[in-house]
Formats: sequence, C-alpha cells, structure tokens
Amino acid sequence: MNKTKAPQISTLEAVIVLLVVLGIMSAGVIGWGLSPQVPVLLAMGVVTAWAMLRGFPWSAVNAGIKEGIDKGIVPIFIFILIGAMISTWIAAGTIPTLMVIGFKIINIQWFLPSVFIVCTLVGAAVGSAFTVTSTVGIAFFGMGVTMNLNPALVAGAIISGGIFGDKLSPLSETNNLASAVADTDLFTHIKHILWSTLPAGLISLGLFAMLGHSSTETSLAKINQTVAVLNGHFSISALALLPIVLVFVCAGFKMPAIPTMLLNIFISAGLILFEQPELSLAKLTAIINTGFVSKTGNTSVDTLLSRGGIVSMMSMVALIVVTLSLGGLLVKFGLINQIMTPVAKHLNSDGKLVLAGVLTCIGVNVFVGEQFLSIILPGRAFRQAFNDGGLSGNALGRVLEDGGTVINYLVPWGVGGVFLTTTLGVPTVLYLPFVFFSLLCPVISVISGFTGVGMAHLNQRTAVKTKHVTATEV
Repeated sequence: MNKTKAPQISTLEAVIVLLVVLGIMSAGVIGWGLSPQVPVLLAMGVVTAWAMLRGFPWSAVNAGIKEGIDKGIVPIFIFILIGAMISTWIAAGTIPTLMVIGFKIINIQWFLPSVFIVCTLVGAAVGSAFTVTSTVGIAFFGMGVTMNLNPALVAGAIISGGIFGDKLSPLSETNNLASAVADTDLFTHIKHILWSTLPAGLISLGLFAMLGHSSTETSLAKINQTVAVLNGHFSISALALLPIVLVFVCAGFKMPAIPTMLLNIFISAGLILFEQPELSLAKLTAIINTGFVSKTGNTSVDTLLSRGGIVSMMSMVALIVVTLSLGGLLVKFGLINQIMTPVAKHLNSDGKLVLAGVLTCIGVNVFVGEQFLSIILPGRAFRQAFNDGGLSGNALGRVLEDGGTVINYLVPWGVGGVFLTTTLGVPTVLYLPFVFFSLLCPVISVISGFTGVGMAHLNQRTAVKTKHVTATEV
C-alpha cells in the first residue's frame, strides 16, 4: 500500500502561518480584551483549515490534537485539585489565619519585599509557583489590597517570589524536566541556573523595596477592620495552619503533587467539619465543587475570599485543552521545527547560541502557550548545536529555564498567565511589568552568553568525542 507523503512546508510558509496565529491571539486577548479561549480556538481553526488546504489528511489533524492534549492530562488534574484546595483552605480558616498573622508580623512599610522573600522561601520548599500563588499568595494579595496598594504590583511581588523559589527547588517539575531534556544532573542544573536566577532575584528584591517602601503612615483603620471581620467570621487558630504544615511535610518526603493535594483537601475538609459540625455534607461538597462564598457583609473581604472550587478551574481546563491542541497541530505539521532547526545549525558563538535559544523558548511560549513544550521543543532543537559549540548541557538547561519556564507566566493566553489571572483576579497585561524576576532572567542569561560569565563548557576531550560520535552516527 502506498503511503501519502506529508506536504513539504517551506520556512517562509511556516513563518507566515505562525505570524497569523500570533496576530489572531494577540489581537483578541490584548487588543480586544477577550478571554483567551476563543482567540486560541480561532487560531486552531485557521491552522486546521490551512493544513487541509495544503493536503494534510484529517488523520494527521486528529493525531496532532491527541498528541498535544496528552501532555496536559496531569496538569489539568492538578489545576482541578488546586481549585478544590483553595476553597477548602478558605473555609477551614487557613488563608484568613495567614492574613491575620501577616498583618501582625509583616512590616507594613516594607510589605512588598517581605512578600517576595516569604513567597521565595515557600516556593523553594514546595517547588511550585502555582501552589505558592494559590495559597499564601491569595493571603498576601488580600493584605495588599486592604492596604490600598496597586493590585498589579502586589501580584508581581507574589509571582516573582513564587517563581524564584520554584527555580531554587529540587522538587520543581520544570527543574526536573529541563535537567532531563538537557541530560544533566538535577542538582548541578540548579547550581548552574543560579548564575541568572540569583542576580534576577536580588535585583527584584531591590526593586520591590524601592517601589513598595513608603515613609508615610499607612492607615491602620481598614487593616484593623479587616482583621476584626476575619476574626469574627472565620476560624482563626493555629489548628487552621495544619494544611500548610502538611504541604511542607509532604515536600520533605518528596511526595508528588497529586497525592499531596488530595491528602491536603481531605485534611482541610476534616478541619471544616471539626470547626463547623453543623455543616452538612452537601454544603461541604458544594464548597469543594463550586467554591467558597464569603458572607461577612464586608464587601472587600467577601470579594477577596469568595473564590476557589473545581468549577472555577473549568475555564482554565478549557484553555489548556485548546492551547495544547493548537501546539500539537503546530508540532505535527512541522511549523515550529521548520523555523527552529535551521536557526540552530547556523550559530557560531556562545552568545548567538544563548540568544537564539532564549528567543526560541520565548517564541514557543508565545505561539503555544504551554510551559513544558517551551522546554522540550527548544531543548530538542538546540541540544546538538550546543554540543557542537562546546557548551555543556548545563548551559542549555539554563537557557530552557530562563527563556521557557519563567516566561510562561507572562503570556496572556499561556497556561501560567491564565492561571495567575484566574487565581489573583489581575489581568496578565497589568501584572506583567511588575514580574521583575521573569523579565530579568532572559536578559541576564543573554548577557552571560555574550560575556562568558557563568557559561558551562564541555572540556575539549568531551567536545571532540561528541562530534566524532555524531559524525560516525551520521
């Protein structure tokens, strides 16, 4: 039986299709302020129509969609669990207790740098910027809003700290993925990315200290009123902090995210029933499913703490499905590789390799919107080019983190960007200028590439051996 050969796509054609895709998504999300699901779905439809006109069989379209979605099954389930965890943490008094404690121990005039530091420490412990933002991040955000600080600036401090901590943690999924793709030891990988993450973190801390510090007296009236409302309507106690302790314990035992969250939701639900024995099982399941609804009578508190639930993540799930479907199609039809592979073959210096790698990771984030693919696709495309250029896998791993991992949170239609917007209620385009850590990492990485500072090279024997093996295999 004769097999139909796949149509040959030129680089120019690939560029045109990708620019159309980018134009549709950016015009819809940024230009017209639409929810990202529809523009991404429209872009997916345009790519599908182009593929059919170019002679790709429907089986290829179907396979691309399936292969794309397959990568998102676990993240989808994790986000569903995060929705349930948020609502149970609020109902159990965990997040309200964090807010009350925070108002008492954090210096109001140094609020933003304090938030950045705490989120960094929590992120390093649990290895997930998503978890940081959706737990302690909500508490800090509520405090910042109560203090009349710019919500986008507060969100920037929370997100920057969470990502910085994530990059320091051996429990981070993206750290493990990047080190695996670059074929390096995990702890060596983390040590090497400090060349960019540590300067970015310190500069971010300084910027938050400058922007967030005020010599004027912050009115304590609203803060005291908020604390009184929280004390009057929620269970504020040391016991309410048990779910947070559980997160750290599970992290210490290196328990995976899904069982950690399931156990946490179960314990939090038990706390709710212990604190409110009159609560029916139907109402408890409603909190888990549709979210917690605050009814304190205080508009600010009710707005901040009416959130969470499985249903709240369904929009996020829809975005993941359509985004990964679009990414699967772009990969299946060779549109991304058609651009990445030729570029990787014509780079003749460390600086050019690093710059091209960072820009490619950013490009995959922009076109596909998925964090893991922004690591995997450029990693595959540039691995041989880095070896041939004498750069070690540690150098590649840092590029994948600085251009891939940290940038996904800044893409309005990206999985990270939409999650943070859903969780904190601040549009991506508003908090983006204040996520200093994510903005600084790629810049520092490129500077490192051109100056040679912190770059990891293969020793001469390894480089020669690698080239010889490659030539032999070819």
